[in-house]
Amino acid sequence: MSAAQTPDDLVDSWLTVPDVAEELGVDAGKVRRLLKERRIAGVRRGEPPVLSVPAAFLVPVDARNPASVPDGYGEQEAVGTSAVLASLQGTLSVLGDVGMSDAEAITWLFTPDETLPGRPVDALRAGHKTEVRRRAQALL
Repeated sequence: MSAAQTPDDLVDSWLTVPDVAEELGVDAGKVRRLLKERRIAGVRRGEPPVLSVPAAFLVPVDARNPASVPDGYGEQEAVGTSAVLASLQGTLSVLGDVGMSDAEAITWLFTPDETLPGRPVDALRAGHKTEVRRRAQALL
C-alpha cells in the first residue's frame, strides 16, 4: 500500500452518518454506535470534516445475510433499503488486530489486490470473506 494513498483517493462513493441512517432505516445515534462498535468504519473528510462511510459497506436488503442484522437493530433495519455488508465486522476486527485504524482499514479494503483479483471490499461483497481475512491476517 502506497503511503500516498488515502481513503479519498480510493473510495468513489461516500455516505454521511444521516445518509447511512436513512439507508439502514435507523437513527443517526445507532449509526454512530455501529461505528463505535466497529461494525462499520468511517473517516472524517472534507472541509469542515464530516464523518463519512464508504457506500460499498452497505448492500441492498434483499442481498444481505440475515445474520448481518446487528442485535437490537432488527425491527428498525427492516424499514431501510440497505443493510451492513455481513462480512464487514469480522474483517474490520481482523484489521484492528493488526493495528489498523479505520482510515487504514478503509484504505486497505479499497486498494486493488492482484491476487484476489480486485479490491478486498469487492471480494467481500462477492462472498469471499475467507480469502480477504486470510490476506488481512498475513499482515500480522
